[in-house]
Amino acid sequence: MVFGAGDEYRYLATGTSTDGGYFLVEAIVPPGGGPPPHVQTREEEAFYIFDGELTFYDNGEITAGPGTYLNIPKGAKHRFRNNSNSTAKVLFFFAPAGIEGLFDEFSQLDQTEAEPEAVLGALNAIGAKHGMQYFAD
Repeated sequence: MVFGAGDEYRYLATGTSTDGGYFLVEAIVPPGGGPPPHVQTREEEAFYIFDGELTFYDNGEITAGPGTYLNIPKGAKHRFRNNSNSTAKVLFFFAPAGIEGLFDEFSQLDQTEAEPEAVLGALNAIGAKHGMQYFAD
């Protein structure tokens, strides 16, 4: 298991097993979990919600529950948050693969005691290596 942004991730398929085609992750998102706003410059991202609900923010707000599929195009600023009182279970799909390194590095960060600005700086230092930029809420 890999942990990051308050969430727990389990890799189902990586670029190594998909010849670089895609990266598939199962995510357990606790109440209050989810990353800050961000932009991926290298890959499309898609979500499929199995359990619970997440609120997605881009140019608006969408609350999505079980059975919902959402696609986030490369270059779109977005974020999600679990605003409910129960855990959400979601699949993340990234194409092409390669962003696994970002997840691996995030799992090494201790985000629990750092000031929000320090966490954002650390996220952007890692993100810069992987074509990702993070923004303050």
